[in-house]
Amino acid sequence: MSEDEPARAPQEFAGRRWLFPSALMHELDPDAGAPGRRPRRTARDWVVDFSCFLLAVVLGLATAQSLPQESGLPHSLAVLDQVLGALACGALWLRRRWPVGLAAAMIPVGFLSNTAGGAGMVVIFTLAVHRPFRHVAWIGGIELALLPLFYWLRPDPELPYAAVVAFTVLLTVSLIGWGKFVRSKRQLMLSLRDRARRAETEARLRAEQAQRLAREAIAREMHDVLAHRLTLLSVHAGALEFRPDAPRDEIARAAGVIRESAHEALQDLREIIGVLRAGESDDAAGSRPQPTLAALDALVAECREAGMKVTLESCVTDPAAVPASVGRTAYRIAQEALTNARKHAPGTDVTVQVTGGPGAGLTVTVRNPAPASDVPPVPGSGQGLIGLTERATLIGGSLEHGATADGGFEVRGWLPCGGD
Repeated sequence: MSEDEPARAPQEFAGRRWLFPSALMHELDPDAGAPGRRPRRTARDWVVDFSCFLLAVVLGLATAQSLPQESGLPHSLAVLDQVLGALACGALWLRRRWPVGLAAAMIPVGFLSNTAGGAGMVVIFTLAVHRPFRHVAWIGGIELALLPLFYWLRPDPELPYAAVVAFTVLLTVSLIGWGKFVRSKRQLMLSLRDRARRAETEARLRAEQAQRLAREAIAREMHDVLAHRLTLLSVHAGALEFRPDAPRDEIARAAGVIRESAHEALQDLREIIGVLRAGESDDAAGSRPQPTLAALDALVAECREAGMKVTLESCVTDPAAVPASVGRTAYRIAQEALTNARKHAPGTDVTVQVTGGPGAGLTVTVRNPAPASDVPPVPGSGQGLIGLTERATLIGGSLEHGATADGGFEVRGWLPCGGD
């Protein structure tokens, strides 16, 4: 994914919405409904709500037929029982919106009305599904505590007192357990969905971070390479400007170096821009051979052709055993130090010294004396040496730089080089 591509929002729920409860769909896809409004019932909600209403009505009618068999029940209380049962069945359509309030209201209704028992069971189940356990514990506990008193005042005409109390308590506890099981399944689904979204976001952030680090590496390569090429251009262009009467051979040689350096700089710039556009740093960077320790000779020769006085002292015990990453970092250190010497101390004798080998580490030292005369200030921010310090630190090495006692400048880097 490129940086210009907008961050993808979490994918919408792709399943069949009508098969899921509206409350669960609202949690899985909160942006699907209108903001500030409760979720609309799905087809499953309508089927479940109608089934619960029908079950409560059937149980209420069955209980109403047994009311005349209760001895000592006044007619007015029997009428009130049936009216409250009908109201309780109708209130079931509000159970999703106010589960706690409806369950609390069913406590006195259930104590006065035997026909509201079916509706009360549906309400306590709804409370267990939609609210935390503390609400269920308080309301369910009160209902269970009132059950023995209710059946003591209005005993069942067919079942013994202990049996009907035990059966009703067992049924209530079972409904509460079933409701909490349904709630736990929904919460598990929500947690898995949230975990998947977090994993997608973390993967996207890791990809963006890896891409940013790769582009920072490209920027360092661009500084190291282009600074070297453009410094050569500046030196030879300055020579042509201040010595227009130079021999024809020197002018032709300087123009050739300028042309070659400009061509190489444009080629490097095209590759870097191609990497930034494609976002595939590994493949693009691998299309061109990267410099290693063996390329130091070519680097020194190129600097000598540009008019620099460079001495290379290489005392590496086994150059072929030096890892490519270590050799490439050593090359970049020498390249940046030579570029700085060309800019800030032109005409001086520069010494490049490479010592060590596998097991002992690789030491790269580039030093130059103070220039013979004052040098005009050259634009620069010192980012090259900062980037090289970071590069050396990444592979476990170090880089030091600063002025010497004789007024010159020295860059010294040490890089680990593991042996067999």
